[in-house]
Amino acid sequence: MPLPVLFLCLLSFPLSLHASDPPPKGSHINCGSQEEDTIGGIKWIADDGFIKAGNISKLNIPNIMPLLSSLRYFPDKSARKYCYLITVAKGTKYLIRTTYYYGGFDEGNEPPVFDQIVGGMKWSTVNTTENYAKGLASYYEIIMVATRKTMSICLARNEYTVSSPFISALEVEYLEDSIYNSTDFKTYALSTVARHRFGYDGPIAGYPDDPFNRFWEPFKDTNPVVESHRNITSSHFWNFPPKMAFQTALTTSRGKKLIVKWPAMALPAAKYYLALYFQDNRSPSAFSWRVFDVSVNEKTFYSGLNVSTAGAVVHGTKWPLSGQTQITLTPDVNASVGPVINAGELLMMVPLKRRTLGRDVRAMEAIARSFNNPPSDWSGDPCLPQENSWTGVTCSQGKHARVTALNLANFGLTGSLPKSIAKLSAISSIWLGGNKLSGPIPDMGSLKQLVSLHLENNQLTGSIPSSLGNLEKLQELFLQNNNLEGQIPESLKRRSGIHIQISPGNQIH
Repeated sequence: MPLPVLFLCLLSFPLSLHASDPPPKGSHINCGSQEEDTIGGIKWIADDGFIKAGNISKLNIPNIMPLLSSLRYFPDKSARKYCYLITVAKGTKYLIRTTYYYGGFDEGNEPPVFDQIVGGMKWSTVNTTENYAKGLASYYEIIMVATRKTMSICLARNEYTVSSPFISALEVEYLEDSIYNSTDFKTYALSTVARHRFGYDGPIAGYPDDPFNRFWEPFKDTNPVVESHRNITSSHFWNFPPKMAFQTALTTSRGKKLIVKWPAMALPAAKYYLALYFQDNRSPSAFSWRVFDVSVNEKTFYSGLNVSTAGAVVHGTKWPLSGQTQITLTPDVNASVGPVINAGELLMMVPLKRRTLGRDVRAMEAIARSFNNPPSDWSGDPCLPQENSWTGVTCSQGKHARVTALNLANFGLTGSLPKSIAKLSAISSIWLGGNKLSGPIPDMGSLKQLVSLHLENNQLTGSIPSSLGNLEKLQELFLQNNNLEGQIPESLKRRSGIHIQISPGNQIH
C-alpha cells in the first residue's frame, strides 16, 4: 500500500531553538557522519555504533543543511537487508523517523527505490524521486510500541531497486503513554500521512515547539486565516499538541460551512487515525466559544462541538478513508461566528503481522555474536519479512515464525557454536560444514525436531555429546575432519536408521 512522502527543506533546518528546552528523549543518528554535532538543539551522533554494513558518502553541495551532508549507502547486492539496531525500553511507545536526501552520491540522476522494514515488518517503499526533483529531502514516520529491548530499522532492495539503497538520518523519539492512546498498539502501528498547522505558511516546526519532535507542516487554502489571542495549555490534551499548532486557524463567515480539503493528496483505501484541533481565537470572554458539527467525507465525525479559547480536540480511530478527504464544519443555527480549525493529524493504521518467536530471535543473535564473520545481513529479525530473512536461515510460516533450518556450509565462518543453539527447538537441519569453526560441540539434546546435522570439515574440538543419540528424528550426523576426541557415545551406537560419518580426521575410538 503506497504511502505519501513527507518533505523537508533542503537548505535550512526547519526548527527554531530555545536553549532552555530539554532535548527530546531518544536516539538521533546522523547517518554516514563520523562525529557528533548539535543541530537545532538536538545532539546528533555518528551511526557506526548502530550498524556494521554499508559505506559512507559526503555530499559536496553548497549551503546544504548539516544533517543532509552525509549518508550511508549499501552496495552489497547479496545482502537481504541492512539494519540499524537501536536500544529501546520494552513496552514504550516510539516515533521512528527516517530521512533521505539523495544528492547524486552515486553520480546518478535519480534516487533508488527500496523498502524499509521496522521490527521485522515491511513498513513502506522509499521513493524520493519527486521530492528530489524539487530540491527537497524526504522523511517517513511510523509510531509503534517496542516489543523487545532493541528495535531494528532496516533497508532492503526490491524489484525496482537499481542502485544502492541509502539513508541520511534516523530518529527514534520517545512518546508519552497518553499520546495516540486510543490505538491498540498490540495490533497496529501508526504511519504518519499528514500533520499540519492550518492557516500557516512558514517552515516546518518540531522540537523545541513540540517536545516530542513531531514535525508540523504548514497548510493554507483559500479560506480566511485568523490568529489566536490566547495560548493553550498543551498538557490538557492527551496528544500534547504544541502551543504553536493553535497560533493560526482557518475560518469562514457567520452562518457558512467551513470546507477544508485536507490532506492535499488522494489517500489509499485504508483505516486511519484522525485528530483535529480547534480553538476560539478571540480574547477570552463569556462569548468566546463556537459550536459546530464536524463531518468527514459527509459522514458525521462529531456533533455539537463546543470550542472555547481553551481549545478542543476530536479524534477517530479506524476511520475508513480513500481518495480526496473533505472536512466540513457546519455551524450551529444560533452561532454568532463561523467555525474554525487550527490543526490536524492523519496517520494510517498499519496492521501488525506475525512475529518471530522471541526465544528464536535471541538464540540467533547469540549465534551471530559467536561467529567472527557472519553474513552482512545477520541483523534485525532473522525470519521476517520472509523475503528478507537472514542469509542461510529458513523459517516456518505460522503465527509465530520459527527458525527451521540453518545452512551456511562452506561460508568461510570462523568462531564457535554457542550453547544457545539448543534454544532453536523447531530446527530440523543445521548445515555448517566446510567452515573454520572451533571449540566444542554444544549440547543439542533439546532439538527434538533435528533431522540433519552437518559440522564436518571444521576445527571443532572436545567430545561428541551423548545427547545427540537421544534425538529420535536425527537421520544424518556428519562430523568428519575435525579435531574431536574420545569415544562414540553409547547412545549413538545403539541407534539404527542414522547415517553417521565421523572419520577421517578425528581421534575417535
